[in-house]
Amino acid sequence: MAVTVAARSRTRRGRYDLTVHQISRSAGVTVVIPELPLIVSVDDHVVEPPHVWERWLPERFRDRAPRVERKGIGGMRHVGGGTYELEFDDDAPQADCWVYEDLVLPHKRHVAAVGFDRDDMTLSPITYDEMRPGCYEAKARVDDMRMNHVEASISFPTFPRFCGQTFLEAKDRELAMACVLAYNDWMVEEWCADSGGALIPLVIIPLWDADAAIDEVERNAARGVHAVCFSEIPPHLGLPSIHSGHWDRFFASCASHHVTVCMHIGSSSKMPATSADAPVAVAATLSFGNAMASMSDFLFSGVLVRHPDLRLAYSEGQIGWIPYILERADLVPEPPSTYYYRQIYGCFFRDHHGLASLDEVGVDNITFETDYPHTDSTWPHTKEVAEKMFSGLDAESIRKIVRGNAIRMLHLDLA
Repeated sequence: MAVTVAARSRTRRGRYDLTVHQISRSAGVTVVIPELPLIVSVDDHVVEPPHVWERWLPERFRDRAPRVERKGIGGMRHVGGGTYELEFDDDAPQADCWVYEDLVLPHKRHVAAVGFDRDDMTLSPITYDEMRPGCYEAKARVDDMRMNHVEASISFPTFPRFCGQTFLEAKDRELAMACVLAYNDWMVEEWCADSGGALIPLVIIPLWDADAAIDEVERNAARGVHAVCFSEIPPHLGLPSIHSGHWDRFFASCASHHVTVCMHIGSSSKMPATSADAPVAVAATLSFGNAMASMSDFLFSGVLVRHPDLRLAYSEGQIGWIPYILERADLVPEPPSTYYYRQIYGCFFRDHHGLASLDEVGVDNITFETDYPHTDSTWPHTKEVAEKMFSGLDAESIRKIVRGNAIRMLHLDLA
């Protein structure tokens, strides 16, 4: 039998907090389980609605803007880096596709997977009509968050890809720049604006122009944005490395404006792989590899020394690998783990090994995510998944992991 009780406790500031507990009674033993606080998810995704660039681009660009067209997809094979081999057939299953310059990018069910049975979360065509509205409508997203015990959420892009690679690869740089600005205006002024703080803005930058990237960080920081997408390994995109000094002014701007640099797995368009014919399970198992490589890069780059207020987040990279990397890095005379504990956050949704190594990972250095609406998402059962995973942790540690650290990382005004 389980009952719910409330207890009032005095905080360090003299105020009172209401804490709800689940009390379980079994075989004469009473166990008090801290009630899971509302979650702040640091990694979800938005499927951009069809009107984004039609509505937010300046008029002179709209005839060339990214647009959605419905097409029959007879075959689709992922060949890496967000690139697909497609066969078009009017009589085949329909997909709503983004069309931009020479790019045709169909929506896929595994990217808008919530609401489908697990076996149906496949690499297959999908239209907006078939998606759960929370994938692309802000009000519906907030409703889905509420039923999933989530108070606030940050959403990575879909069509622009995880750090805006789509626009980096475009031929017309003037149009691409306009598309970046339009995306950020939509993100801040539409997607997040009317959510009551539930949707947290995450912006992209023109990766091909470091000075313009700084301008965009500062433009959005002025309207309260504290998170920006970046590539985990820029040289994979043909860009200068973090060792080159090319990005130093960008990092300095992020640090001075309290903007966290968020790097999602796949934001280098090159996922770890062993061979072209390896099963998908191999790539899925190795998906954290770029986050591990990227953190090693930053630990030894001097960037974290030069910019002690800079904060990094590794989204969907999980956390179980962190203790080994810190141990390995600390073989040098001045331990780089110092910078990790001061400046880096790991992000995870399922990682029992990482939680078992919490002393080394750092309870102040990890944040929680739901990955809505992708196939890995724990929606709508995130609360149950989290309660089981955090069993045995104290209430203060749980609060830090599911919301407190994210509030600090993203400078959120949440109680």
